[in-house]
Amino acid sequence: MAELMTTALVSLDAVLGADKDAVIAALAARVAEAGRATDVEQLKADLYAREAKSSTGMKDGIAIPHCRSVAVTEPTLAFARLAPGVDFGAKDGAADLVFLIAAPEGGGNAHLQILAKLARSLVKPEFTDALRAATTPEAVVALVQGVVAPPADAAPAPVDVQKKTTPAVVRRLVAVTSCPTGIAHTYMAAEALEAAAERAGVQIDVETQGSAGSKPLPQATIDAADAVVFATDVGVRDKHRFAGKPVVATGVKRPIDDGDAVIAEALRAADNPSAARVEGSAAAGGAGSSAGGSASAGESWGGRARRVLMTGVSYMIPFVAAGGLLIALGFLLGGYDSANVAGDILVKHSLLDRPTPADYGLDHVAFGSGAMLYLGVLLFVIGKAAFALFVPALAGYIAYAIADRPGLAPGFIMGALATNLAGFAAGDATAAPQTGFIGAIVGGTLAGLIALWVSSWRVPTWARGLMPVLVIPLVTSIVAGLVMLLLLGRPITWLMEQLSDGLNSMSGSNAIILGVVLGMMMAFDMGGPLNKVAYSFAVVGIGAASLKTGAPELKIMAAVMLAGMVPPLAMALATVVRPGLFTSAERENGKAAWLLGASFISEGAIPFAAADPLRVIPSIVLGSAVTGGLAEALDVSLRAPHGGIFVLFAVDGVLGFFVALIAGTVVAAAAVIALKSVGRAAPVEAAPEPVTV
Repeated sequence: MAELMTTALVSLDAVLGADKDAVIAALAARVAEAGRATDVEQLKADLYAREAKSSTGMKDGIAIPHCRSVAVTEPTLAFARLAPGVDFGAKDGAADLVFLIAAPEGGGNAHLQILAKLARSLVKPEFTDALRAATTPEAVVALVQGVVAPPADAAPAPVDVQKKTTPAVVRRLVAVTSCPTGIAHTYMAAEALEAAAERAGVQIDVETQGSAGSKPLPQATIDAADAVVFATDVGVRDKHRFAGKPVVATGVKRPIDDGDAVIAEALRAADNPSAARVEGSAAAGGAGSSAGGSASAGESWGGRARRVLMTGVSYMIPFVAAGGLLIALGFLLGGYDSANVAGDILVKHSLLDRPTPADYGLDHVAFGSGAMLYLGVLLFVIGKAAFALFVPALAGYIAYAIADRPGLAPGFIMGALATNLAGFAAGDATAAPQTGFIGAIVGGTLAGLIALWVSSWRVPTWARGLMPVLVIPLVTSIVAGLVMLLLLGRPITWLMEQLSDGLNSMSGSNAIILGVVLGMMMAFDMGGPLNKVAYSFAVVGIGAASLKTGAPELKIMAAVMLAGMVPPLAMALATVVRPGLFTSAERENGKAAWLLGASFISEGAIPFAAADPLRVIPSIVLGSAVTGGLAEALDVSLRAPHGGIFVLFAVDGVLGFFVALIAGTVVAAAAVIALKSVGRAAPVEAAPEPVTV
């Protein structure tokens, strides 16, 4: 592995320009002259682009312009001690110590981990003081080597047994640091937080989500923390792990500038019951959370498979939700039959030349208005475009969950193949076979695994920059695409046809039984794996059936959503009918459960189930089963995948919708009241928390 820095890349007491752009250009030229970049203009452009996102000037006279670039062939550090200093955007004045960090796009992790060590050292005064006192380039190189490659034979630090064994009440925090490039600020912020926490006598564990890889914090560590700090400029991966924790969310630079204030703010949040908290549910996992591509430590194969699938589903749902609601609104305004002439109206008419419903033989346009018809068609067209993308999104983000960004494009391509997005057809207009959502799941998984395999190849240095942007997408798309078209496409198409025929033939008692089973699954674990399996089954089904009337997939969606609304509504009703059976805390939770249930948030019943699972869970399972079966029996159908009572306009059979919902809610409430009334003492109120002064 080549040295990160040589004496040729060090400038002491130099004048490299009047402003930061000139300094960056001069240092980039040094990198190119040292043979570590093939295109100095490309390197400068990438450095300027990073600088435009946020300035890299730090407090105490430090600046770290940095980037990842296809022009860079070796991870490189260039250093300048400026005299005089140059303004890099720091609040406390000009910078005299400038580190230019250049990393190859798609490079390996070994060098990035070394860069991370350097970034952490830059917030240590003893290191920067030594840099200012250095008299030769050799001394600077030695200082840098000392922090990025400490002596291998250094004796391990002695264990302070007394400190280890002395019991003490210690405040605990966890933090996540992440910046767009992931090679400097991420690690500097982590170091600054750790240093500030030590000064405050607080224990902190930091998860750095940078380019050098991420080691997820153990869930037990997160659970034991009093609060969490998100010092990030990009999304937090697997954010649901921190659900419910008091949170301080800030940019990645603030801990570097004032880590003490961030730690103090986190401690205040931990003591404040009204402090902001991380949204979501730890049990919810992927859907509705910030799902990402990183695996959790110690994750089982089953858990990994669920995470991968839920990542795809969670990114797919916005397409389905937006598309389904827009299509429903389009039908509301223009009538169902307007879909048959949508293309003609879109091409031939405008706001100033609105269509006339009678000319198209449309009898269900709202108010018989041409404006309503035109607006309805526009909404329908937008919604249909969103629907065309939901299967590619499912496949793309399944691949992303396996292989991160290199898998994204091949995954989307597999999804496009699964739906014949390009519209290939034979001369007689027979369309190419479509493998649907099953094909998307298989294709996305295949693309992710192949991309992960290709990304593990050892390639020459000059080819590393080509890997993520060309080699991995190209090789993966070719291999996975040919496998899908030549080997798996026709069997999956046959399977999809059998599934479609089976659903279409399912009527009467069979459909009711299906509704009962799905209802039980929705209520059993309230957001857990069974709940997600039932919900995913319903969501992927409505995609293909959104333009149909009375399709079985739409009835399944209605049964699933209604059944998921029952648990919190039933608990809310029970706390009103027999408040004496519940603690004061449960009665308070019951008030919120009305809204949670109406919004289709099944997790609203979890506090009740956790406190008394043997009585609550069987009751809500029974109620949801009743609702699911009744929804099927009453032919209720739904075109929206979420929203509860707030998407009534997307419901066919509103009366049946409410009959099924009310019946299940009443049954579940009656069951839980009956079980709690038999052979059970009055609820025990929790003792108040002692006040610590």
